Amino acid sequence: MKKLSLVFAVALASFVSLSAQAVDQREYHKDVIGKDCKTCHDQGLKNYPSDQACTQCHDVDELAEQTARSEEDKWQNPHNNLHYGKELPCIECHGEHELKKPMCSNCHTFKYDKHK
Repeated sequence: MKKLSLVFAVALASFVSLSAQAVDQREYHKDVIGKDCKTCHDQGLKNYPSDQACTQCHDVDELAEQTARSEEDKWQNPHNNLHYGKELPCIECHGEHELKKPMCSNCHTFKYDKHK
């Protein structure tokens, strides 16, 4: 009976470790990053990526230009806004493994229809 319990425990541990490694990754990052998690997780695999990891590929000025709004709403730009300018940490709104709602939605009602 003890052998059966031991075999069951080892099998269960194997399944758990396999499922922990099977994380979702956005399609548009798969070609660039592949399976090298350390490309983004530059502060260790159990920590969020730094902004420097994101800006290796994403230019903040280009993002601010792409998400610019009309003159009346110009400070509602998520990449250059009234509160944080261009200094808002990327992980406040973006997540690789799970969707996040934009931080601005905590207080404001305007929408970011193209948010990913």
